[in-house]
Amino acid sequence: MESKISQREQWTSKLGFILAAAGSAIGLGNLWGFSYRASQGGGAAFVLLYIFIVLIVCLPVFVAEMALGRNSMKSPLFAPVELGGTNWYPLGILFFIAPIGILSFYSVIMSWTADTFFHIFFFGLPKDISEAENVFKSISGGSSVLLGHLLSLVLTAMIVSSGIKKGIEKVTRYFMPILFIILLGLAIWASTLSGAWEGYKTFLLKFDFAELKNPQTIRNAFGQAFFSLSLGIGIMVAYASYLSKKSNLPKLSFGVATLDTLVGLIAGLITFPIVLTFGLSDVISESTIGTLFISIPSGLASSGLAGRIVAIVFFGLVFIAAITSSVSLLEVPVSSLMDKFGYQRIKSVWIITLLIFILGIPPALNGGVLETLISLTDVLLIFGGFLVTFFMGWVVPRRLDSELDDSKVGTKTVRYLKFMMRWVAPPIIAFGLLISIFELLKGWIN
Repeated sequence: MESKISQREQWTSKLGFILAAAGSAIGLGNLWGFSYRASQGGGAAFVLLYIFIVLIVCLPVFVAEMALGRNSMKSPLFAPVELGGTNWYPLGILFFIAPIGILSFYSVIMSWTADTFFHIFFFGLPKDISEAENVFKSISGGSSVLLGHLLSLVLTAMIVSSGIKKGIEKVTRYFMPILFIILLGLAIWASTLSGAWEGYKTFLLKFDFAELKNPQTIRNAFGQAFFSLSLGIGIMVAYASYLSKKSNLPKLSFGVATLDTLVGLIAGLITFPIVLTFGLSDVISESTIGTLFISIPSGLASSGLAGRIVAIVFFGLVFIAAITSSVSLLEVPVSSLMDKFGYQRIKSVWIITLLIFILGIPPALNGGVLETLISLTDVLLIFGGFLVTFFMGWVVPRRLDSELDDSKVGTKTVRYLKFMMRWVAPPIIAFGLLISIFELLKGWIN
């Protein structure tokens, strides 16, 4: 095992891993998806379901993925084969394909974010909803979106091509503190708005018990938890393969999940006061991803220069978060290609980047394709989470024991994690998966 470790790059510190993993988790899914889905799912009811799923389901999945990555010291494509044999190669293929598919549309949304940032910076905010919709149409269609899609991928590729220490870890060490400072600053500013208290009540204190049984709310909570924590698609497998044996996997998992959840909650404390202050509730309830680029700019326009400054800072924050997520998505297929063919990192990066750019052309030019890919993503992540938990809990439990022993975890913690990974997480995930598939098919039929 030591020879494997010596041949792979490693994070320079535990903090480096935590910031990189948190950077992967904290992206568009947190800064906007969390608030949007909470607004659809009855506020506090959604938040409660989300936290339950993170604690009871996602933490065991997180530990399982990290144990798989560190024990195998392989890329996500080959990690399941290394531990479970060739019958588990399809799980590796899922890990390889899923991040490519997600990044193909994620980079499109990144381009919208950058375009919105520059439009506000140079031309100001739209005067009303109608003008905001026209601006969004201009940035989300035509050749400009393809250029933005390409530039977003190139920036991501440049970071990943520099490696773990000099690329991913270095960027996240710089970006993540900036992200947290901006986030807290915006939350403080939002607390001064006239609709702040009403927004907080809508987000955290409005509790509808009926929503706990609503299939759409359950699906949203599962999808948000898995997407925001980057689970089920091999990202944590890849990142954990660069971890030293001295790292405590449960503590690292809990730390990243806590940071991720806090960011989602703080984002809600920013978004809901803006929505209630500027009367944007109807716009939010009728739209999905476009709401971010329509409602926020048009709402802040009534605050003049201060609103423009806040909008610039907000979209800068969103783009930074998107970059830290996109590098983790790209690392999975890049490391897999390196393992498969023995390519150098730079060659692997640009081959995968070109492939993703081509695959991203349809969602860049057709909003319907993009919405379909987004809706499929939740199901894909939950399915991957189920497989990896079953794999580590039932197929190769001794490998899991080995990793927990190396982490010097207490006996009670080991028993708890193994029990959750075997008997609790899989059936709950299976339930969430069935609900998600049912709601997805129902949406397509309607």
